[in-house]
Amino acid sequence: MQDTWVGVLNGIDRFEGRSALRTWIFQILLNTARTRGKREKRTLPFSSFRRRAEEGRDEPAVDPDRFQGRRDDQPGAWASPPAEWLEPERKLATDESRRVLLEAIAGLPPRQRDVIVLRDVQGYTAEDARNALDISETNQRVLLHRARSKVRAALEKNLEPELLP
Repeated sequence: MQDTWVGVLNGIDRFEGRSALRTWIFQILLNTARTRGKREKRTLPFSSFRRRAEEGRDEPAVDPDRFQGRRDDQPGAWASPPAEWLEPERKLATDESRRVLLEAIAGLPPRQRDVIVLRDVQGYTAEDARNALDISETNQRVLLHRARSKVRAALEKNLEPELLP
């Protein structure tokens, strides 16, 4: 509002009366808002950087190298699909797998860790987890997907069959 009034005071001598004064002032208000919107669109508040880091938005959920590129036979298809785990129940029951799982969860960005702990460790419903964390349904789904993908990747490394020399 202040910028609008400054614009009115600076430009009142150029008001020609071709429209109502109120229309002219409203046009100054719109132009001021548009200018500020364009200027502020180029800046990000510091708080957004912290939230991006907490949610792990700067990292892909799955390593992009696992997919075929644009010039390959099937762009976007798996280049190296997830490995099939032989006897996963037995291997996952080991102390080593439990350690890897807990370390993977502990290494997640804070928001992803909160969602996966509530949903997969403590057994909260999606709605209860959303309410506890005060996040949207979409955000909860994205955070959970990213968290599960990272934990699965850590387990996959641990459960990969030993490569023969």
